[in-house]
Amino acid sequence: MIIGVISDTHGLVRKQALEAIEGSQLIIHAGDVGDPKVLETLEQIAPVYAVRGNTDRGRWAQALPMTQVVEVEDIDIFVIHDIGMLNLDPKAAGFNVVIYGHSHIPKEEWRDGILYFNPGSAGPKRFQLPICLGRMKITQGNIDVELVSL
Repeated sequence: MIIGVISDTHGLVRKQALEAIEGSQLIIHAGDVGDPKVLETLEQIAPVYAVRGNTDRGRWAQALPMTQVVEVEDIDIFVIHDIGMLNLDPKAAGFNVVIYGHSHIPKEEWRDGILYFNPGSAGPKRFQLPICLGRMKITQGNIDVELVSL
């Protein structure tokens, strides 16, 4: 299973982002979507699981959950926008992966057997931070992730 992991688009869907997640069987958006058209565009590629970010406002955004649980091939993924708002123990809750955004800083970190993955920001450039997204591959219980610069 190939999963496109994107965050902090802030209303911008770059052509390079669409090319990078082409072929994904599932897409996870970790918040700060910015515009419902972003999700509509991503849904042209694969089913989308998205959470609401701190800048997502309006009636359309109210329909987005603050957190999301995605199960893929016996891998349980917890999705939240701001990792600082995480109010559970992922290991005790049985999660294998925590996907988050908010900081615009890409990060892959394994702690206590749990993968914490921030794909960075695929939206407008902010300071000197990279513009990127992630790809996750799940094969027979193994999880591999990569960051893709845009």
